[in-house]
Amino acid sequence: MANLIGDMARSVGLPKLKQAAGLVTKRLPIPQPLLIVGPGASAKLGQAIGDFTHRKVMLVTDATVMKLGLAEPLRAALAAAGTEVVVFDRVEPDAPIPIIEAGITLLRDEGCDAIVAFGGGSVMDAAKVIGLAVANGKPPRALVGYFKGLHGPLPLYAVPTTAGTGSEVTVAAVISDPKAQRKLVVADTRLVPRMAALDPQLMVGLPPAITAATGMDALTHAVEAYIGDWCTDTTDRWALAAVGMVFEQLERAVSAGGDLVARERMALASTYAGLAFTRANVGNVHAIAHQLGGLYHVPHGLANAIVLPAVLRFSAPNCEPRLAALARRAGVGAPDDGDTTLAHKFIDAVAELNRRIGIPATVDALRAADIPKLAQAACREADANYPVPRVMTPGDCEAILRSLLPAKAPARKRTAAKTAAKPAAKKTAARKKAAAPA
Repeated sequence: MANLIGDMARSVGLPKLKQAAGLVTKRLPIPQPLLIVGPGASAKLGQAIGDFTHRKVMLVTDATVMKLGLAEPLRAALAAAGTEVVVFDRVEPDAPIPIIEAGITLLRDEGCDAIVAFGGGSVMDAAKVIGLAVANGKPPRALVGYFKGLHGPLPLYAVPTTAGTGSEVTVAAVISDPKAQRKLVVADTRLVPRMAALDPQLMVGLPPAITAATGMDALTHAVEAYIGDWCTDTTDRWALAAVGMVFEQLERAVSAGGDLVARERMALASTYAGLAFTRANVGNVHAIAHQLGGLYHVPHGLANAIVLPAVLRFSAPNCEPRLAALARRAGVGAPDDGDTTLAHKFIDAVAELNRRIGIPATVDALRAADIPKLAQAACREADANYPVPRVMTPGDCEAILRSLLPAKAPARKRTAAKTAAKPAAKKTAARKKAAAPA
């Protein structure tokens, strides 16, 4: 009976509700931040914030940003303007609720009147929720969902240090509940930062693996916004631009991290994709990726990248013309190829781009026993939230997840590896003993 009701809701109730929500979303006034783009943009943002005469700003970031000194130009600009800076550098991946609560306490104790988010997507998401919680006197869990705060957050500014999440222009913040092993979404149009700096100099030191995963995160945002049912002419332009930029620049950004042109173009691609999906929404890729992140802590961009080709193959029958348009923008296929051919060439091109930049085809942590639970959760998320081109049943989702299971090494090879490791371990121990001081 439960399955029957769920199937009826998917086929009759939820599609109509999501159609109505799509009409509202297309007309919803969503602010866009003023963007400062180019080398040195973060310092210029600091100058601008100083001009707004904030008395004390909380810099929300992570330990790595502080260790590398990436925020120093912005801090110097704020100091020159007479604006005091309080640093909260405890943000961790997935923005866990206990860390957000610590940030809320610090901001209240210090009496800060604005927030600067300086870091990756988790940093920006944490900053958004901190600002919204303080403004409304509510704990983070009470803000989960849509428009749960009476007031907007404290004035918020953003400096992304990765090119992927697009959080500097989005209305949502994804946080995590470590106890429940779940990711939670806080959404409000007032969460969009007032200003953002896209500074390619901050990204030149990113490791290739992070550059690759975050770049594919941007591609996923753009693709899902383009093939979903809530797309508009405006979101289409943003999404197509982002897809073209990713195919043109991501491999270069991964292989030559110091290339400022590639870094800046990828930062813009991330922002354009963010603008597209914050109105057109995402889809089944995110529904599955969120479950992989919640249970196994797979980084969100990496999870999206791995899942994307499989979900596109599943969705293709319902959106071939749209996938064909993406293929043309990405420079994939021949001029005389039909939509079906182009659609599948685009999916193959996405998988090939993953391969070239070092994204694996499977999820190492994924376990077959977990698949039914993951599929149920992913379908619930997609059914309730996303205007997908093709609805997944739990069985469909299980099949997608099974295609992502890691291959098991043959027993003989594992035995050989262990046998080979023993002499190697003995040799290493002998070398350490010989090198030890008398």
